[in-house]
Amino acid sequence: MTVLEKKICMLGAPGVGKTSLVRRYVDSVFSDKYLSTIGVKIDKKSVTLGDTTLNFMLWDLQGEERYQWVRMQYLKGASGYILVADGTRADTLEIALGLQETASERSSDLPFVLCLNKADLWGQWAISATQQEWLKEKGWTVYQTSAKSGELVEDAFATLGQRILAGDR
Repeated sequence: MTVLEKKICMLGAPGVGKTSLVRRYVDSVFSDKYLSTIGVKIDKKSVTLGDTTLNFMLWDLQGEERYQWVRMQYLKGASGYILVADGTRADTLEIALGLQETASERSSDLPFVLCLNKADLWGQWAISATQQEWLKEKGWTVYQTSAKSGELVEDAFATLGQRILAGDR
């Protein structure tokens, strides 16, 4: 059995659910209490994919726009990242698009997935099916996740892990 440590960064606007997705993935819990991340919070989770155990070091990065340059410095040494947008707030998708562009400029070979979070609030959804289709046409892997219910959270992280192992960019 091979054991690898991989740094994964969580990128997105404030309040999109980056911390909640990490808590759901690592601890299988959800809290309605909003806690703003200051700087970076690092969690660890081990996952086995085939004959390899990945020790994910999950870097939950502060979402404040004015700290974007600092946030992008954290990508150094990362093996991949998860972009997060809030499905109920269309402007957060625009921020995610900008973050992906910046991340790509700095580390063009990093695999990523996009989590459109808060799928449990489908009735309040603000990101259209057309926008999601456009992202998929660009070659992006898009998940409609819910940190609250756990919907597709494991799948998003597993897909990123598989891409890292495969060297898929």
